[in-house]
Amino acid sequence: MKSTSRLGAWVAIAIGTLYFLLPLIATFEFSLKMNRDGYSFEAYKVVLADPGFQATFGYSTLMAVLTIIVGILLVVPTAYWIQLKLPRLRPLVEFITLLPLVIPAIVIVFGYLKLYNSSSWLPLTGNERATDLLLMCSYVTLALPYLYRSVDAGLRAIDVRTLTEAAESLGASWPSILLQVIFPNVKSAILSGAFLTFAVVIGEFTMASLLGRPAFGPYLQLIGSNRAYEPSALAIIAFMVTWAAMGLIQVFARNARPARKTA
Repeated sequence: MKSTSRLGAWVAIAIGTLYFLLPLIATFEFSLKMNRDGYSFEAYKVVLADPGFQATFGYSTLMAVLTIIVGILLVVPTAYWIQLKLPRLRPLVEFITLLPLVIPAIVIVFGYLKLYNSSSWLPLTGNERATDLLLMCSYVTLALPYLYRSVDAGLRAIDVRTLTEAAESLGASWPSILLQVIFPNVKSAILSGAFLTFAVVIGEFTMASLLGRPAFGPYLQLIGSNRAYEPSALAIIAFMVTWAAMGLIQVFARNARPARKTA
């Protein structure tokens, strides 16, 4: 009976692996056929040398970094305060942070355009820098479900109350407690949320497109509608970036486990 169930599990894993890998392998193989005389990485060379790729990927990377910084500064103190003082509000806050997964991004961005257009009381679409700020705030909203849950899980894994009381007994202020006690203890959770946020921002299309910003997502769509082999190369590059972020999450999570056991 055990051998039968084990065989069924391996069959399910094999089917899932093939379902996931076969389209990826086919896309990678197609991206190598730009030269008719054989396989080559010509499509990747063309994409990486394209000024549009460099500009849009650099822009999205910068927006991802800013989103991570603002998101951490917003989420960590909030999650910490809820864990310490307001545990009854956790269901409400969790519901609020889940809303970006329920409400489509196109609805959120149209709401922003309605509230912050050039004729509103706060015209954030009036110039490029203000629109960049609006886009960054949009990305923070999209990343809330991932960042908040990562930080909340990290805070639940430590004794927040004891650490806070110990720091207060030594005369530490609230900013010092957050920076020197809480942040180091949830570092791996923060990094996990940060890498997930990076993966979300890099591939986001709807908000950047409707706000007219030169992000990587609209560039992917533009290349995909005009060329043949370069979109496949871009898809593989985007996939590698996303999985690199996922791999870094695993690396930091593994490195954090021995430290907790030692403590």
